[in-house]
Amino acid sequence: MKHLSRLNKYFLKYKWWIIPGSIFVVISNIFGVVPAQVIGYAVDLISENIQLFNLFAGFDRQAIIYNIFSSNLLFFGLLVIALYLLRGLFLFFMRQTIILMSRHIEFDMKNDIYQHYQELSLGFYRRNNTGDLMNRATEDVNRVRMYVGPAIMYTINTFVLSVLIIWSMFDVNSKLAIYCLLPLPFLVVIIYYVNTLIFKKSGKIQERLSDLSSFVQERFSGIRIIKSYVREDYTRNMFEIQSNDYKKDSMSLVKVSALFYPTMLLLIGLSTILTIYIGGIQVMNGSITAGNIAEFIIYINQLTFPVTMLGWVTSLIQRAAASQKRINEFLDIPSDIQSNETAEIELKGNIRFDNVSFTYPDTGIEALKNVSFEVNAGEFVAIIGKTGSGKSTLANLMMRMYDVENGAINIDKKNIKTLNLKDYRGQVGFVPQEVFLFSDTIKNNIAFGLDAVTDEEVHTAAKNASVYTNIIDFEEKFETMLGERGITLSGGQKQRVSIARALIKSPKILIFDDCLSAVDTKTEEEILQNLGKIMAGKTSILIAHRISTIKNADKILVLDNGKIIEQGTHNELLSLNGSYKELYNNQLLEEETRTI
Repeated sequence: MKHLSRLNKYFLKYKWWIIPGSIFVVISNIFGVVPAQVIGYAVDLISENIQLFNLFAGFDRQAIIYNIFSSNLLFFGLLVIALYLLRGLFLFFMRQTIILMSRHIEFDMKNDIYQHYQELSLGFYRRNNTGDLMNRATEDVNRVRMYVGPAIMYTINTFVLSVLIIWSMFDVNSKLAIYCLLPLPFLVVIIYYVNTLIFKKSGKIQERLSDLSSFVQERFSGIRIIKSYVREDYTRNMFEIQSNDYKKDSMSLVKVSALFYPTMLLLIGLSTILTIYIGGIQVMNGSITAGNIAEFIIYINQLTFPVTMLGWVTSLIQRAAASQKRINEFLDIPSDIQSNETAEIELKGNIRFDNVSFTYPDTGIEALKNVSFEVNAGEFVAIIGKTGSGKSTLANLMMRMYDVENGAINIDKKNIKTLNLKDYRGQVGFVPQEVFLFSDTIKNNIAFGLDAVTDEEVHTAAKNASVYTNIIDFEEKFETMLGERGITLSGGQKQRVSIARALIKSPKILIFDDCLSAVDTKTEEEILQNLGKIMAGKTSILIAHRISTIKNADKILVLDNGKIIEQGTHNELLSLNGSYKELYNNQLLEEETRTI
């Protein structure tokens, strides 16, 4: 239960649902136990009246006795029906409070988990797969809901009903009650043993389900690659293997439950046999009446439901505990990126790196080594280098997707860690290397970074990104729905829509992380010309592979193996006859080769 203690805050929040729900449970069970006493009294009345009826055989009084007897039976019958109707009414109230409360808790839990997911750093998502994250926020939460709703409801119901029945049994006859309840200690031992098995198996099943969800999500995302390489049969076989592992673990749990429930019913059956045998002896001795035996049999049958529910509830609690443990594992992970500052700032655009070193925590790769440079407000700075030189790492650190290990990043002469992160990122336009578009309209994808925009602003951003002409050629124009990850568009169109999404914010700092690689040279020049007009007096940082893209920059940084090996303007770097000049000559040679 230590894992489920995390839910106490929700129970406290919805205490005014639990309290009346518990009261309704008590009342409904009172109306469930009383009919047994009524029926026991009715059986005694029947046996007495039959004897009296036979005693007046041949006399006129026999008809009077028959009428009184019939009226009493009708009264008792109507009374039992009324009591069960009242029980049903309060059972309805019970479900309307406790089960509805569980849905509210489920809603709160999913929102809390999603909120926590959003606060976690980029490194967390590099270490965990999407399928597992989704499964913990959906399937695991659903299992926990079964605990806070049905499991708690039936636990209270079982406890109250058992107490009322056992108290009523001892009130009638202590000896008979003890014999009836004799199998219960064995049931407790069995439940304790089965609990451990269910907990272990439930945890393993949820892990298997996460693996299966991750596999399916990844394969659907990469369906084009699967079809291109004709690997449908291979992935189907892999899915079958994953499904079989899940099925084996699930069947193992089913076998435990399959043995558990018949065992409980067997113990209940033994109680019934003992009731009839011991009760029959006591009726012959005159200790109890036949109506008491009938009353006890009803009590035993009524105990069958709570005892059966005890096994089901035990299974629900153990599954919920296993799921809550998995949820807690992620909820207990603090974000690597902390921002407690609430004061808003207005960026000017000065960026300074002071001896910054960074190693990716999930891979151990040292991406940057003692990097120092300064970007003055309003400058257009370009970063170039070979693949794996650390260019994208610089962009991620500027966006504070990660925190530096050594050194410091200063924005407008303030350490980036001391800034209001939400406000800071709101004034920065970032176009990542890996373009991501949502399954939404083109308009909503462009306007994603703002709460409210006009159509004119969207159109202007699309024009500045040189994608407006392509969009209006679509039948639905800006209302065109994109497929998953923007699959409807070409690579170049996706990049330009992503650029439009950054430009519509009118950012104080604009960071392009090699986002012009999929556009042709003419379109690239058009975007850069528009960019020069939009970002006049604002800071622009462009990461690229092509020198033609960056040759007009105010400053160019050349990265290699995580270090800045050269910096200066295009002409200054060419005059150094170093790595930049070599890169420039190689690209010229490639272009000449393509033209031939």
